[in-house]
Amino acid sequence: MKRVTLRQLRIFDAVAHHLNFSRAAEELHLTQPAVSMQIKQIELAAGQPLLEQLGKKIFLTEAGRALLRHAQAILRELEEAQQSLAALQGVNQGTLDITLISTAKYFAPRFLTQFCDLYPGVRLKLAVNNRAQLLQRLLDNEIDLAIMGHPPHGLDIVAEAFAPNPHAIIASPNHPLAKRRRIPFRALCNENFLVREPGSGTRMLMERVFRDHGMSVSASMEISSDETIKQAAMVGMGLGFLSLHTVELELQTRRLVMLDVIGTPIMRKWYIVHGKNKRLSPVARAFREFLLTRVAAALSPTDAATAAQEKKRRR
Repeated sequence: MKRVTLRQLRIFDAVAHHLNFSRAAEELHLTQPAVSMQIKQIELAAGQPLLEQLGKKIFLTEAGRALLRHAQAILRELEEAQQSLAALQGVNQGTLDITLISTAKYFAPRFLTQFCDLYPGVRLKLAVNNRAQLLQRLLDNEIDLAIMGHPPHGLDIVAEAFAPNPHAIIASPNHPLAKRRRIPFRALCNENFLVREPGSGTRMLMERVFRDHGMSVSASMEISSDETIKQAAMVGMGLGFLSLHTVELELQTRRLVMLDVIGTPIMRKWYIVHGKNKRLSPVARAFREFLLTRVAAALSPTDAATAAQEKKRRR
């Protein structure tokens, strides 16, 4: 493998990520024949095929998976070296590689924008994943930082709370419970709920809250998207249990309402997470500090919707 270059490793990494030559070529700003030729040269150096095609789909061979692990490790080491050198010129250099849990996409981008405004030389590499994908990327050391709402116990990660994450039960303004005050949890027994998929942090929190009240969730529909739950709730298909950060606009415009259920909103936290042994780059350390100081001060425990709810209760 002495003849393989860093450029070829980057090309192989892109092809392995997309499992598609055209998409890899587009990402790398190369032609598809150029990408194919480089892959052939890597396979020639490896002495065995790294990719195999079944029908129209491309898969990594066992040798390809082994090379990918080493290629990614080499590229990460190179990136860390570049970050360390950039640190000598200040934080305003390098790449921030961060992954958001899907729920966080409704509020985190504005703080990422603020951070990039402070450090315009920083390049942002942003992904949005579900809980299982995010945790796997952390464990595989593929990212610097992650933002999530419910970090698991027992993993080699560091999780620091930086902002409140209130959850509540939302409904269409036309729902029979929409105008009721001080609704007991028991009144929800016969209501149909639109729930996230098993393994979702929101789903786990919802089930735990209902279990604490001696109830189980009556699910009319299982949906893997907060956005779809919102749309379905708006047209009266059921109730939703969501982070208030995901429904801020809909509450403000009265397309959805937060039910006045006793004991809600449920207050949880947003966390900034990284691998326990992860060597954070200067940029990643700066963003972590930014979240733990500026963002924590900017996000109060109750948002406008919660404040409005409290006002109604005092009437």
